[in-house]
Amino acid sequence: MAEDGIRLTEEQKKRRRARNIAIGLAIGALVILFYLVTIVKLGPGVVNRPL
Repeated sequence: MAEDGIRLTEEQKKRRRARNIAIGLAIGALVILFYLVTIVKLGPGVVNRPL
């Protein structure tokens, strides 16, 4: 029995992979940005807090 469904060309697969990588990098950059903004807003005293 033949599989019915959408068949992507190699070009479409390449574009999808490139788009997924770009989205992943953008999300990673946002995570790093939020982390850095949080550290800057809390100030350097957050590292020297009493345990």
